[in-house]
Amino acid sequence: MFVVFNLLLASTAFAQRIKDVATIQGVRDNQLVGYGLVVGLPGTGEQSPFTEQSFRTMLANFGIALDPNQKPKISNVAAVAVHAKLPPFVKPGQRIDVTVSSVGEAESLVGGTLLQTMLKGLDGNVYAVAQGSLVVSGFGAEGGDGSRVIVNTPTVGRIANGALVERAVPSGFMQNDFLTLNLNYPDFSTAKALADTINLRLGADPNKGMAIATPIDAASIRVSAPRDVGQRVGFLATLENFEFTPAKASARVVINSRTGTIVIGQDVRLLPAAITHGGLTVTISENQTVSQPSALAEGDTVVTTQSIIDVNLDDTRMFKFDPGITLDQLVRAVNEVGAAPGDLMAILEALREAGALQGELVII
Repeated sequence: MFVVFNLLLASTAFAQRIKDVATIQGVRDNQLVGYGLVVGLPGTGEQSPFTEQSFRTMLANFGIALDPNQKPKISNVAAVAVHAKLPPFVKPGQRIDVTVSSVGEAESLVGGTLLQTMLKGLDGNVYAVAQGSLVVSGFGAEGGDGSRVIVNTPTVGRIANGALVERAVPSGFMQNDFLTLNLNYPDFSTAKALADTINLRLGADPNKGMAIATPIDAASIRVSAPRDVGQRVGFLATLENFEFTPAKASARVVINSRTGTIVIGQDVRLLPAAITHGGLTVTISENQTVSQPSALAEGDTVVTTQSIIDVNLDDTRMFKFDPGITLDQLVRAVNEVGAAPGDLMAILEALREAGALQGELVII
């Protein structure tokens, strides 16, 4: 069954703050990743070769040498990948959250503790060190006959404030005499509206060569900013709270074929078109009967097949649309002829192929 969301909003657009629709170029998160060991597991660890190698290396770092011919039993240890997101402007000594995921055959990380793990960035430098007790939301249980019950994911855990930042990421916040605002959803009209709003609110007239904000392309707006750190922070604090009206989104229909969800944008229109809905259903069934001759007749008892053909012609109706008809009216027409909501997807695809759909059709 298809659920249709028709986003036909009022013609009045809503004002939004600049901070809600754009970000500052160079001010972004950075991804960190590391490899470590989780210990203290209640027998739910693993005995894989790389876990054993990591375990031996860890003991060697503490000055403990194992006999190469001796294979340690480490069912309470699991090899894990640790990843985190380093927000902008985070300084050494502050803490960030980390996520810990098993990379081997460990059954569960419940009750485990992550040992000191270095988290590196894309440049190979260590930016944080993670360590601490895991919080795991999932669990698993297994019976003696091999039956298992798993709730959520017991092989992934999280440590709140589990990593200590050791190195700050250089920021491009103070490198130039201007800042670049990048729209979350590029649009030429929105970029111009944002630049016009900044110039108007700050008293700059582009016609007199005094523009403070200049749109570069559909995604970026360059804004002149003070060089002084304190003044630049205050300038941005004022700038990001300016409200303006973004342009309307482009006409688009999005269909999720897996969940049956159809989202219709506001400005989607139809060209003149005629649509017919209905179908012919032919059902063929066969019944086997026994043909037996009478007592005085000569003959043999045989099994015969009787075929039954049923032809069902559904109620087929045609409806016509004039130019500029909205998809809201199409949805109503489909409901009036008794079509199932799922038929709307096929109708939309047919309209696109016929060139009668004014808007982008996206199927995910």
